[in-house]
Amino acid sequence: MPGIETGFVDLPVDGAPMRAYWARPAAPGPRPGMIVLQEAFGVNAHIRDVTDRFAREGYLALAPELFHRSAPAGWEGPYTNFAAAMPHYQALTDAGLLADMTAAHTWLSRVGGCPDVCAIGFCMGGRAAFLADTALPLKAAVSFYGGGIAPSLIDHAPKMKAPILLVWGGLDKHIPPESVAAVSKSLRDAGKPFVEAAFSAADHGFHCDARASYHAPSAAQAWALALQFLKAPA
Repeated sequence: MPGIETGFVDLPVDGAPMRAYWARPAAPGPRPGMIVLQEAFGVNAHIRDVTDRFAREGYLALAPELFHRSAPAGWEGPYTNFAAAMPHYQALTDAGLLADMTAAHTWLSRVGGCPDVCAIGFCMGGRAAFLADTALPLKAAVSFYGGGIAPSLIDHAPKMKAPILLVWGGLDKHIPPESVAAVSKSLRDAGKPFVEAAFSAADHGFHCDARASYHAPSAAQAWALALQFLKAPA
C-alpha cells in the first residue's frame, strides 16, 4: 500500500482560522487535489479515512472543518446523536460554505500546486459538493446521497462548471425519490454532464463503515465508480 503523509492546517476564512485535515502521497511530484466534504458529524475518523484513501490514490486531499464558525476545532459528533450536530448544521449558510470551499480550493491549487482540483462530499457534504460545482473551477464533483440539493440548489444547475457524479441509496428515506428526480432533471434541462447511480440495496450513509446503514458491497462499488469517474469525468 502506498505510503502517505497526513496533518492539519489552518486556512484563513473570513478573518478566522478554519482547521482542515490533509493527506498526500509520501512520494514527491505533482498531484491532483481533492476537497473532501464532511457529513454532519465533523471531520471524524471516517472522513479522515476517506481523505487518506484519496492520498493513496495519488491525490493531495483536504477535508475542511465546515462547522468552524460554531464548533471548536476538532469537533466530532456521534452517529447515534444527530441532535448534537443540529446547532452547527443549522448555522451553515451557502455563502459561508462557498467561502470555506474557496479557501480549500485556493490552498490546494496555490500551496499544494495541484493542477486540477475535484470535490467529493457525503450527506450534507454531498450537497456542498454540488454547490461547489456551481462556483469553483473544478475538474469534477461527486455527491454521495446529498440531501437538500432539491429544491434549494437546482435553480443553480445552469452554473455547473464540471461533470458531477450523483450517488444515491435506493432505500434512502431521507431523500425522497421526487427530490432525486428533480436534481437529475435540473442538470438534464441545463445540458450539464452528469452520471447518476442508485444502489438498490443501500440506505442513507451506506458508504460509512461506522454507521448502522453501512452496506459493504454498495460502498465498494460506489467507491470504484467514483475513482473511475474522477479520472475521466468528461
